[in-house]
Amino acid sequence: MSTSDECKEGASSKSSDDVCDVIGKLQNMNTEDKDDVVVSVCANCGKEGANNICNKCQVTRYCNAVCKKVHKKKHKKDCEELISLATEKRNEELKLYAELHDKELFKQPPPAEDCPICFQRIPTLDSGATFMSCCSKEICVGCIHAPVYDSQGNEVDEKKCPFCRVPVPKSYEEMIEREKNLVDLDDPIANFNRGNYYKDGRNGYPQSYAKALEYWLRAGELGYAKAYNSIGVSYHKGVGFKVDMKKGQHYFEQAAMGGSEFARFMLGNNELRAGNMDRALKHHMIAVRSGFVESLNMIKEMYSKGHATKEDYMKALQSYQTYLTEIKSDQRDKAAADREDYRYY
Repeated sequence: MSTSDECKEGASSKSSDDVCDVIGKLQNMNTEDKDDVVVSVCANCGKEGANNICNKCQVTRYCNAVCKKVHKKKHKKDCEELISLATEKRNEELKLYAELHDKELFKQPPPAEDCPICFQRIPTLDSGATFMSCCSKEICVGCIHAPVYDSQGNEVDEKKCPFCRVPVPKSYEEMIEREKNLVDLDDPIANFNRGNYYKDGRNGYPQSYAKALEYWLRAGELGYAKAYNSIGVSYHKGVGFKVDMKKGQHYFEQAAMGGSEFARFMLGNNELRAGNMDRALKHHMIAVRSGFVESLNMIKEMYSKGHATKEDYMKALQSYQTYLTEIKSDQRDKAAADREDYRYY
């Protein structure tokens, strides 16, 4: 929308009113009313049908380049004033946008969904849950490890999904085939996994970072924030794409606002390197509340170097302890004790 169009719709600030006053003066010089029809006229000679616009203010009209040149001296002051006011307005808009963006960025995201079996919070650590290719559910390690019983209370010998009771895949290839069906159904995690297969060139998929990006983006659009992490890391480190820190930052922010603790950790570290300690602390605090222990360690380091207070560190410790209370269970502890890859904190 042009500045003149904004004035037609109505301005809401003093600077906007000033801009519109100048535009009004210029447009009064450049138009005539004929039977309620506004006709563009040359600001220099007054001829109708002026369509040669001032390259700087984009408001004043002339019938040709000659009139534009002749009128240049008279127009200069109004032109500079209009440009100055428009620039001021644009800066105010950018400042407001940055404030609104930060408000969204630093919101504490809601916790991850609970396990559909035990209804306890899913752990943040990836090894704390398993994605089931049969029903597309993420199930905690405690419920995966626990035995499955039939309707008479007898333990089932054949390993089945504890949620949908479909037999688990007998091979890795069978699991990949199930995921193909889930991709067709727009499952976000299945799309994310396919993106990983293209990135690594495995499970029958040729290596293609372009295809990986396509599926990661789709997974992110479907609500799987971790997919944006993969894009952020790719641009941040130049893996498969040219290094682009701005794009990396953008996708880390998308992931963080979607609930990714790793993205918060990365954003916090980026702010630390930039010397923005307050912003870094905010990111790491949000990550700790979501159970990301690496951010707890980072806040401890910030405290030791004088970049965070003792109260900040104590608050982080309390937040992490609250998270542990929400995720710990006897069944999950049994699973973690039985298998190292079931460790969940």
